[in-house]
Amino acid sequence: MSDAAIPTHKRKAWPAIYAGAALVMAAILALLVLATPAEDGARDWTAPMVSGGWMAWTFPVALFFWVIASLLVLFTILAIRFPETPRRGILRIETTRGDRLFISLLGSAFICLGWLFFAGPPLWWGLALCLVYAAAVFRWV
Repeated sequence: MSDAAIPTHKRKAWPAIYAGAALVMAAILALLVLATPAEDGARDWTAPMVSGGWMAWTFPVALFFWVIASLLVLFTILAIRFPETPRRGILRIETTRGDRLFISLLGSAFICLGWLFFAGPPLWWGLALCLVYAAAVFRWV
């Protein structure tokens, strides 16, 4: 459906939806930053956020899950706002934006594991390789 077919009052609601989603995600990020332990006025970004917890919930771990949640919110809004028909890429399967996001996240996990195995930490160059891979997936898959 094109913008011309959408009634004017519905078109005006989208900026508010975008802003509302951005504000909610920014508030969650702010809460994560505030939940990070501070010692002598400085934040310890790698300290456990929940002492004695079953998982090492540090700020980088929480930020990782926040990024995944933000991507899911963004892609949900895009799917509602701009519905798409599946397309065939080089894999010869029909994929949508969400499928390509899943393929790029799954492939990025394997790239990072391979990077850790062959090169070890830090992962900055592995992350750059993941971004190139994700761009290729969204372009050609």
